[in-house]
Amino acid sequence: DRGWVTLKGQTMTSQSQGIQQLLQAEKRAKDKLEEAKKRKGKRLRQAKEEATAEIDQYRLQRENDFRRAQSAIMGSQGNLAVKIEEQTVAKIHSLKSSYAQCKDQVVSDLLNLIYDITPEMHMNYRGIM
Repeated sequence: DRGWVTLKGQTMTSQSQGIQQLLQAEKRAKDKLEEAKKRKGKRLRQAKEEATAEIDQYRLQRENDFRRAQSAIMGSQGNLAVKIEEQTVAKIHSLKSSYAQCKDQVVSDLLNLIYDITPEMHMNYRGIM
């Protein structure tokens, strides 16, 4: 009878140790799982930061390309505006010069037409006869 109790006690002790080992193994597995989740979260945050940096760099590059293209277009339009302005100034100068040269002659011709009156009867006039 006592042999069985001793054996039963050893069995219970060994079962208790087995349960303790299982609980410890479960705790280690849980700790490893938590650590893996933390590493995964850290990798995701790092990937997100890298992607954000890459997107910002790409956006900056595209904005710079746009500004260069815009300045090239606007620069050529600016040159066009300068050329038009130069042509306009030249044309105005030419017209003023022509006006100054022809003014006296035109005024003289107009005055001659006004003062040179030759009275004559209109062809449709039927005078009393």
